[in-house]
Amino acid sequence: MSSPAVVTRPETRVPVVATTGVLVVGGGPAGVAAAVSAARNGAPTLLVERYPYLGGLASGGMVLVLDDMHNDLEISVRGLAMELIDRMHARGLCVYPPEADRAPSVRATEALWRRWSRWGVFDFHVHSKPHPIVFAAAFDPDGFKQASLDMVREAGVTLRLHSWFQSTIVEDGRAAGVIVETKEGAQAIRADVVIDATGDLDVAASAGAPFVDGAYIVTTVSRIGGVDTETAERFQFEEPERFAEIDRQARGFIRGCWQYWWLKTPLPGVVWCNCPHMSGFDGMKVADLTAAEFEGRRRMQALLEFAREKVPGVERASFVDFAPQTGVRQTRLLEGEYVVSKRDVRDRVHFHDSVCRGRDYYTPYRALLPLEVDQVLVAGRHYSSTPSAQKMSREIPPCMAMGEAAGIAAAQALDGGVLVRDVDVRGIQKQMRAQGADPGDRPADNALVTEAA
Repeated sequence: MSSPAVVTRPETRVPVVATTGVLVVGGGPAGVAAAVSAARNGAPTLLVERYPYLGGLASGGMVLVLDDMHNDLEISVRGLAMELIDRMHARGLCVYPPEADRAPSVRATEALWRRWSRWGVFDFHVHSKPHPIVFAAAFDPDGFKQASLDMVREAGVTLRLHSWFQSTIVEDGRAAGVIVETKEGAQAIRADVVIDATGDLDVAASAGAPFVDGAYIVTTVSRIGGVDTETAERFQFEEPERFAEIDRQARGFIRGCWQYWWLKTPLPGVVWCNCPHMSGFDGMKVADLTAAEFEGRRRMQALLEFAREKVPGVERASFVDFAPQTGVRQTRLLEGEYVVSKRDVRDRVHFHDSVCRGRDYYTPYRALLPLEVDQVLVAGRHYSSTPSAQKMSREIPPCMAMGEAAGIAAAQALDGGVLVRDVDVRGIQKQMRAQGADPGDRPADNALVTEAA
């Protein structure tokens, strides 16, 4: 007897477990920033997250360098991102180069490169070598989790972990909350404003907002312990020809990585492997995500066996852990009131309604606003941009700045009794500066000033 192709579920009544002013869905970097920002601006705020921790791909995905937050010597992403960095640094769980060691490309030296390159705090956008050392922060994943929890708690945010987004509640063209799946069954949370910080546009897509499908490489990130990093670095710099050949062979096992396949972390003897980079996997498909775990582990196990035999300092190394979250970089992207293009990012186009910055690019408020549904804001790597633009502007600190701006906008919409799309952008910009952030309302010297409407 064959089974039917579908299963019909009877309609169910979902209990409302909470009502709030601002609901943030997704506790990654952008979501944490959005929730803290909204709460500090006086809005009753609730944050839901599917995992038992906060930090998303920064902590659970172990993307352990915060970069894309400088414009030459200027730190362009401040605010809550810098506060979180400072909190981790105070615990000894974050490392960044002091101002004296950060230099534009004309002053880059081999000494600075040797001192800092294995922390990953260099500007790979500059093609000349050695790359200049810039402001970026290498951190410990649990340090990010704890700092996020502390900031959420201190801001008075109501936090509900272990809550997996299911669908958006839409009433009269407005988002009115969401339904989440939990061990207790389905639960409804009602809200006046919903911020989609899911990374995959789950909330806005469920509400009917238009989007495009994007795709990029995925990574199963890991950490390796028992590494004598001083010996490994000495081998690299004092035996460059032998190092280059062994490194070439190592890359044959990885089949896709950035300039370095391992970087130092704040924990002695523990290194971070942001590889392998794998194409052809869809970050929205269960089968692909499952297959990526098998393939990523297979490549990294083979790499470690090779490295133990060939790389000085790695002879006694072993895996500490693999990231509990697959490193997905791009899936659904919002098609909002403005779609940021590759040219906008590449040419540093400045917008009159810029509310946050990245390395040397600007994000307009319109790129956080979905079409066809009200009372939703989008913050994170799924913001309104073309796939090619997103690949250049998806790093964690700019996404945190986006979340910080979205939290302010949500609070100001509630305070003013207006839709989020009608909030005065000047008010968002002013409050971003009051919080120590840079909304990008004042274009840098290298920006292309245009209304870009």
